[in-house]
Amino acid sequence: MSTSGSPWTKGHLETLSIQPDSPGSSVFDLPTQPLQPHPDRPINFTAANDVSNIDGKDFSFVVISGGTGGNAICSAFGNASYVLPVSDDGGSSSEIIRVLGGPSIGDIRSRLIRLIPSAPPNSPLDAIRNLLSYRLPAHCTEREARDQWRDIVEGRSALWAGIPNDRKETIRGFLVYFESELLKRAHKNFSFVNGSIGNYFLAAAQGFFRSLPSAIFLFSSITSSQANILPVIITNHTVTIAVELENGGQIVGQCEISHPVQSAPPSISVSLSEPWSPTDGMDEPRSRKQNVMFEANDKDHNEPLPAKITRLYYINAYGHEVHPSPNPDYIASLSRSKVLVYSCGSLWTSIMPCLALRCVSTAIARSRSLRIKVLLLNGTNDRETSGYTAVDYILSIVRTLNSNHQSKPYGLGGVNTTYPVSAFVTDLVYLKGSAVPVDVAKITTMGVRCTEVEGQDPSNTTSVKFDAASVQRALGQLLVLDV
Repeated sequence: MSTSGSPWTKGHLETLSIQPDSPGSSVFDLPTQPLQPHPDRPINFTAANDVSNIDGKDFSFVVISGGTGGNAICSAFGNASYVLPVSDDGGSSSEIIRVLGGPSIGDIRSRLIRLIPSAPPNSPLDAIRNLLSYRLPAHCTEREARDQWRDIVEGRSALWAGIPNDRKETIRGFLVYFESELLKRAHKNFSFVNGSIGNYFLAAAQGFFRSLPSAIFLFSSITSSQANILPVIITNHTVTIAVELENGGQIVGQCEISHPVQSAPPSISVSLSEPWSPTDGMDEPRSRKQNVMFEANDKDHNEPLPAKITRLYYINAYGHEVHPSPNPDYIASLSRSKVLVYSCGSLWTSIMPCLALRCVSTAIARSRSLRIKVLLLNGTNDRETSGYTAVDYILSIVRTLNSNHQSKPYGLGGVNTTYPVSAFVTDLVYLKGSAVPVDVAKITTMGVRCTEVEGQDPSNTTSVKFDAASVQRALGQLLVLDV
């Protein structure tokens, strides 16, 4: 097997064997049901209940979110751009970052998988979904995980069954490229335990093209997806966030902020740069953890933070604060979309990394197209927001956007403008039975309209959550009022 260079070299092509039982395909022949959500959440869209079209008027959305909280409600939106952070350093992303560097792609891969159009069971597209969403076992030996990875990368795994040859060899070519890059860094002992095949493919494409948007385009093309996924920062380097606490403390890294877990002692890299991550002020070498083995249900069992968070910011590997520029497409989407949605999910590690950037506050406050700016309030607080009320959520967003991230001063004497609450949040949508206190009267005096909806399980106040149907109902009410 080729272990270096482009996946399209002669030596590599000779290693790719075409399986006689794998169907061929043309570029656009995968059958889909384009207006159906993921099979786990079947909601039938019609012209009457699609919130992208109210009374014949089209509405486009910018949805700011990251992680699993936003995944559950994706099917509520039609014409949407999804803005996601690239700072998650947990799960199998931590291992990719430790060995190869580069931006975190875990949340992006998760959203891309969720937005693959549904297809009949055992269809080619369903088989591709199963492969790219597959995760190697979390509770096994390193040898067992490597053996399973070997079956996949060499094309022997049953996961390849039913995938057309063109897509199979494209995906496998990038998995081979991923392996070749690992072999160049064999001294770092990459762990395949708990690894995501979709993460490996997307990371390989990002490394090969030296472009995260190009990798997203390739993933979307292979999966026949029309998803518009916008990484909040366009970079080939590792992105790290940190927070300051009210007691003066500091916590570095999304995993440590949101869901700290026990991990092996960090390895120390003495290399000044990596082939995938040249130094640019944001990705100098720093100690990184081994695979943190984070599992989704662990997040609900963490102790609260020692003090409330006062602000979030970006740092380089030496702990110095940096101010990266946001993705230009993100800023452009704010100038042409009709609705901005701060999605449910972790406030400080999913939403704030998309807001604590220069130009974002001005783009939101001064947008001539944004007519509604909606915060979907979480049904319960997590480690990051322990003790928060709805007012705390709103004010945290406003303070972050009103901080020193504006591109230039406005007003008399060069004083930065402080925008009112309603410049950033016009509507609060909260769940009936929410465990987060909502003072409707106080919020209304702030210029924010409140809308209550029933969620996934209104009878259980410990787990009440948004689902696509409840989000559709709420947005439909707001859009009808705005038409």
